[in-house]
Amino acid sequence: MTQPIRPVITVVGGGFSGTALVLQLRQQPALREAEIHLIEPREVPGPGLAYSARRPEYLLNVRPAALSLYPETPSHFADWLKTQPESAAGAPDFAPRTAYGRYLHQELSGALAPTAAAPRVLWHNSRALTAPLLPSGQRNVLLADGTELMSDYVVLALGNFPPPPPAGPDHRYLHHPGYHADPWATGNIRRIGPDDSVLLIGSGLTAVDVLLALHHDGHRAPVAVVARHGRWPSAHGPGAAPYPSFYPELAAETTVTGVLAIFKRHLRAAVAQGIGWQPVLDSLRPNLGQIWAAWPLAEQRRFLRHLAGLWAVTRHRSPPQNAEALARLTAAGLVQLRLGTVREIVPDGPLLRVRIGQKDGVGEWLTARHVVCCAGPLLDYGRIADPLVMSLRDKGFLAPDPLGLGMLTDPHGALRGADGRISTTLFTLGPSRRPAYFESTAVPELRQQAAELARELARRVTMK
Repeated sequence: MTQPIRPVITVVGGGFSGTALVLQLRQQPALREAEIHLIEPREVPGPGLAYSARRPEYLLNVRPAALSLYPETPSHFADWLKTQPESAAGAPDFAPRTAYGRYLHQELSGALAPTAAAPRVLWHNSRALTAPLLPSGQRNVLLADGTELMSDYVVLALGNFPPPPPAGPDHRYLHHPGYHADPWATGNIRRIGPDDSVLLIGSGLTAVDVLLALHHDGHRAPVAVVARHGRWPSAHGPGAAPYPSFYPELAAETTVTGVLAIFKRHLRAAVAQGIGWQPVLDSLRPNLGQIWAAWPLAEQRRFLRHLAGLWAVTRHRSPPQNAEALARLTAAGLVQLRLGTVREIVPDGPLLRVRIGQKDGVGEWLTARHVVCCAGPLLDYGRIADPLVMSLRDKGFLAPDPLGLGMLTDPHGALRGADGRISTTLFTLGPSRRPAYFESTAVPELRQQAAELARELARRVTMK
């Protein structure tokens, strides 16, 4: 009697999205005989870039109740947190990011342990370079260590890529010891002396984390923060009852103006009832993808041009204690927010000279020993220089979307090629699916994507 062919699934990326997918794949009865390969070059799989920094002052910007890995068990992380040292004096309202990284690693470690009741999971501490399509219909995933993985399905769980250079065309500053392209790199911020002058590019959640890290390390010189819109992230309010969904009123709206008008009407009604704006905005969360998809490309582009910045600081909020600490630093003159855009960065011996431009054309030069790029990640897959991304893009298997938000896919996350064809072997989840959902970075959305993709892959295996 011939043995059934063992399906092979390769997941490229071992951060939150890849971890969540592996855990969901293991729950599929149809995949019990499968072999799952997880490709993650970091020394510890699970935390990824977002939760690897070993700094207790970096806090999650979401309460524990929303951070379970498993959509079917929403209290899983909150229950786990109660058993950890961070909860010795009571579970924190906003836990350290290091705790969440530990949670992800522990859950993934359990999946890496062999068991007869679940598919085999193998972690490769390497990088994926190429994944050519073979005549057999499989893909041969080549790793940097020389390993080759003949795979029936390859899932790109690549997470976020570092921001592009903030200024040009002179890029000499990229090699200057005072320029920090990646604030999350291990030990990067700790290279800054207590009296060194510092300039941050961007005023989002990353910039807040960097400011708090500098303060924690005893930095005492003023820090200049350059931001195009000059806004800090809004602070979380106290826990509140959810606001009733009003998506049925939005379902037929195909313009940004129409959606905004309905939202403002509910906002006024909430204020009249003594309800804050946060629950009203949060009530849209389950249907954000549908609202975004209902807009034609021109409306999506209009939203990105005029409202995306405001959306970012109201939707992605800061823990109250972080907002209070930022206010104290600002009041003490240790944080100086400058409105404008970085136009040029020029090395000047041990210093960096930064030219700031504004809409009215007026600009100024600032000088700092350290410049830290806290801008958002690079989303445009037409510009990403990762070897696997470039090889798939060059072969036409991966197509960037026209707004530069991620990859083109079908509703299941299967990649749409440059010729419009849907791949039967390549899939993705996570931030790369922003073209479909716009919001595709938070835990509730990503864990749901992982569950749905696991079910879809299991269905395809049973159909073979």
